[in-house]
Amino acid sequence: QVQLKESGGGLVQPGGSLRLSCAASGSISSIYPMGWYRQAPAKERELVATIISGLTTASPNYADSVKGRFTISRDNAERMVYLQMNSLKPEDTAVYYCFYRDGVAYWGQGTPVTVSS
Repeated sequence: QVQLKESGGGLVQPGGSLRLSCAASGSISSIYPMGWYRQAPAKERELVATIISGLTTASPNYADSVKGRFTISRDNAERMVYLQMNSLKPEDTAVYYCFYRDGVAYWGQGTPVTVSS
């Protein structure tokens, strides 16, 4: 059974930065995707970034709305995935959920991010 726990959310001013972390427990394989979704109030959950780690390279993918501002990374040995968020905007305000998918989708409880002055 895979369990995921996010941390690092909070309140930040526009233009600021946050780093989200997700710790996984259980059986995790680097060949399956991990990443982040987010859900803003009254909106559907949307994909933010995913990453699959190969033997020599990692393959990240990003939503267009966060390209150039967010960076996803993964530490397979520590079973961690991170989301570095820079140049944050008010529209980035949402609950951010970590996920892992190996045929079954696993989700964390979410960590709230609020971008406001």
